[in-house]
Amino acid sequence: MRVGLKHFLTIAILVLAASSIAAQSPTPSSDNLKKTNARPSASPSPSANVEAFNTATVPQMSGQCVTLDTEQGAIVIEMLPEKAPQTVRNFLNLAASGALDTTTFSRVVKGFVIQGGNLSTSEHWGDELATRMQKTLADEPNDMKHVRGIVSMARGDEPNTATTHFFILVGDGPHLDGKFAAFGRVLRGMEVADAINRAESADEKPVVPVRIKHASVSPCEK
Repeated sequence: MRVGLKHFLTIAILVLAASSIAAQSPTPSSDNLKKTNARPSASPSPSANVEAFNTATVPQMSGQCVTLDTEQGAIVIEMLPEKAPQTVRNFLNLAASGALDTTTFSRVVKGFVIQGGNLSTSEHWGDELATRMQKTLADEPNDMKHVRGIVSMARGDEPNTATTHFFILVGDGPHLDGKFAAFGRVLRGMEVADAINRAESADEKPVVPVRIKHASVSPCEK
């Protein structure tokens, strides 16, 4: 009986996660969209309970970079904890724990954003990741401008609903300024983000989603 209930809860959470993808998405303004088209491993099971940066201070998180090793190449993201400390802490924990490994960029808006962080796309989807995906964050809007290369948290229409979804801007989104928590900046790999953004898609869903093979945290190399 206990096992049956556990599986029922996992399925229920998966359905809720899938239904929230559209809500946790920044909406482009009509003057920012550009129409273009082109087509472009196994990792250890994540430990969603490992929160290595829970007690890290802002100075300790400063200078940290997250590398997303994707099927299209690497994207290196510099963290900006002085702008959004809890959002950065959350993202560092996601990367360090392996929770982002084998997830996909499940949403693209041409000339605007690529969106990742949907843990239900992981090859290791299960109770741990489902539980991790239910943790919500307090909003941390700040004075960072949402320009090309900025990384920010997606969220629902209601306040404080960000979970694990994030987006990388390949174009400018000034209408997002002061509304979404910008927390990182791409240092290297914008050409990879551009390739992911140009890939064939339908209704903002990639025909062949690009997978994050592995995410890692290390001091930035500038």
